[in-house]
Amino acid sequence: MLYRIAADLLVAFHFSFICFVILGGLLAIRWNWVILFHFPAVIWGMLIEFCGWICPLTPWENQLREAAGQSGYEGGFIEHYLLSIMYPEGLTRNIQIVLGLIVLVINVSVYAWLIKKRMERPKEKP
Repeated sequence: MLYRIAADLLVAFHFSFICFVILGGLLAIRWNWVILFHFPAVIWGMLIEFCGWICPLTPWENQLREAAGQSGYEGGFIEHYLLSIMYPEGLTRNIQIVLGLIVLVINVSVYAWLIKKRMERPKEKP
């Protein structure tokens, strides 16, 4: 039972991380320090998609599921949990590239807006 709970918590963390990769730049609009965590997360997320890697959290979740007496799954987290809903045929290399491009476009747009906003801010006099 403990392994199952750990696997479920890992899935929740994995999903949260993916949401942070995609939309975390919006948090940086409010809190500048978020950039320190978000930018590396975006790079990691794009590398996973563009290089066709499987996130290390996926095999870890499978190990926890197997330790709990459940069956693991093949493929990646996105394919198993998200694409099974959005794309019933499953994950293809082209879909991975599109997902990586979506992450790139969203985050470049947010950061470009953020930089523009900061450059337009009136400078304080010493």
